[in-house]
This record gives sequence, structure tokens and C-alpha cells, in this order.
Amino acid sequence: AVWMLSDDEESEEESGEEEEEEESDEEFEDVETESTVPEQDGDYDVNFDEEIEAEELRKFREANENEEFPDEIDTPTDIPARIRFQKYRGLKSFRTSPWDAKESLPLDYARISQIQNFNNVRKYLLKSESQKEKCVKKGAYVSIFIADVPLSITESCCSALSVFSLLPHEQKMCVQHVVVQRHTQSDLIVKGKEAILAQVGFRRYVVRPIYSQHTKSSKHKLERFMPTTGSFVASYYAPITLQNCPVILFKQECNGSVTLLSTGSTLSCSPDRIICKRIVLSGHPFKIHKKTATVRYLFHNREDINYFKKIEVRTKFGRRGHIRDALGTHGHCKIGFDGPIQQNDTVIMCLYKRVFPRWEFQYS
Repeated sequence: AVWMLSDDEESEEESGEEEEEEESDEEFEDVETESTVPEQDGDYDVNFDEEIEAEELRKFREANENEEFPDEIDTPTDIPARIRFQKYRGLKSFRTSPWDAKESLPLDYARISQIQNFNNVRKYLLKSESQKEKCVKKGAYVSIFIADVPLSITESCCSALSVFSLLPHEQKMCVQHVVVQRHTQSDLIVKGKEAILAQVGFRRYVVRPIYSQHTKSSKHKLERFMPTTGSFVASYYAPITLQNCPVILFKQECNGSVTLLSTGSTLSCSPDRIICKRIVLSGHPFKIHKKTATVRYLFHNREDINYFKKIEVRTKFGRRGHIRDALGTHGHCKIGFDGPIQQNDTVIMCLYKRVFPRWEFQYS
């Protein structure tokens, strides 16, 4: 059924709609508001430093890239790879391949001392010190007289002082390793060799540590940034500490404030701990025939291919192989694998270099 409306009914409906629109306009009136800035936000940009902000942004991007593509770098095109990576070497097995701990040591190692068997020497010294009869018993009060104390020290220090005795060799410098774990409320991005305030037992000093994985192998992989999860090892130059002491690492800001980063305990003092930095060069299969593939972008000239020819390569899907021959002069090479590879696979070559902490030690 179709309902037909007359002209009078249509005019009445239109007038009713206009009245409803007028009523709705009267109900909602325009209210003018003024935007006010809180007083505490007026001084927000007073202490803003563009250089520090740019540096934090750069570290944030590097950390994200390292997390997404760990240790991967692009083969340089402006400099030959055999010159750029001349300090690196290939390892058949990172866990079992030999590496001489006394090879190519830096000049800073001439300024430190080494204890041949750290664990045995520590046990012997602690046992001998505990058996001495002249030691002060716990809870006893003693009077200490110190001669020739400068007036500047007495004026600057407070009324109460802490006195500690050192065991033999604890005044000598060495490479100290501490096992720490990131604090749950710390989210700062800390790059290796950045200045860190370390509280080790009763000592407090500023050092520039490097970070590595906490494993039982003879070689340990370097961490470019302070890990956010799990335990890791921080290594730096510091006085020898024989006892197991608690360790707290802080990040000191420009205004003097400190931020808690991680906590842990001392591990050892040994310059023979091998910390290796890994880089990963990647290439892509161009042509595949059974177990042989033509790979490009791994290198960019024929001389680099012949220089790294003896190093084993592998793919991200688990295949292993060796470079057979260089093709042409633009970096294409023929690689033989232990099985067929896929077209979407990636060929990688891992190179390693031993790294050392940066010499900086200052009591705080």
C-alpha cells in the first residue's frame, strides 16, 4: 500500500521540523573557553639541551637497530673489506676454537697486575687473615691516630669517617669483572664504554665498562648496550678486590644526580677474560643450482673474496658452506653448501675481534 500525503499535511510536517530545529539550537548555546597553560609547564624548556636530546635519539635508534638486526653491518663500498676488517678473524666454533689470551694486548695492560690463580690466592689470603691473633675482634672499640693529615681533609670531611683495611695486592690495578642484573625500574639506554659510577664494597669510583654475556665458555660475546634482561658481566679497570662485595652501578647526570642502573656482586679480577666483538656480513643468493649458489652483496670486489675465502659461511636456515670461487670483479661469488638452500635465505659470515675496556678510573 502506498500512502499519498496532501499538500496541507506536507506543509504542517515541514513547519513542525523547523520548530524542532529552533528548539535544539536554543538548548545548545556556544560557550567560549580559554586555554590556559599550567604554571609548572612554563619552565619546561628552560633546561632543555638539544645536543643531549640528539645524542639520546641516536642511541635509541642504534639500540633498536641492534635489537632487530643483532651485530649485522653493511659491507662498506668506499673502502675494501680486507682493510676495514683487518683486525677481525673467523672462527669455526665460537665455543671451542682456540684464542691466545696474551695476543695483541693493549698498552694499558702494562699498567696493571695479574694474579696467576685468583681463586686460590683469594682463599689463602682470607684464611690467613682470619687466623691472625692481632686482629681486632668484632664489636671492640679502638683508637686510631693518624699523623701528618692535611688540614684540607679535616675541613672538607664530616665528623664521622669510615676506616677500612686492605688485604695484600688490593692496592694494585687490574681488570675487574662483576656480575650484575638490570634493575626493574631502570629503562635508560646505556652504551658500552660510557662513564658509570660504580659502588664496589666500600669503594666508589667512575669507570667506563664494557658488557659481555655471562657464560662458562673461554670466550664471551660483547654486548654493545647494557642488557635489559638477565645477568651480564661488566668489565673495567679498577683496584683488585679479593672479597665478594656487593656492586651497584649508577648513571651520573650532568646536574649531579644519579640513577640506579643495576646491582650484583664481584666475579673476579683477571685480564685473561676474552671478550669478543662480533660482526655479521650478509649476502643474498642470486642463482641457485642444487647445493651451489651464486651470492651477491657479501663483498664488492674480487680481492676481498679471495682474502676471506677460507672462512666458513652459513645461512639463517642452518646451512653451512665455503666460498669456492669469485665470479667477475663486482663481488659475486660461488658458494658450495652442505645441502640445497632456499631463494629467500640469507648468507652470513661472522667475524670476531677481541675488545678491551677503556682506561678511566677516578675515585668519587
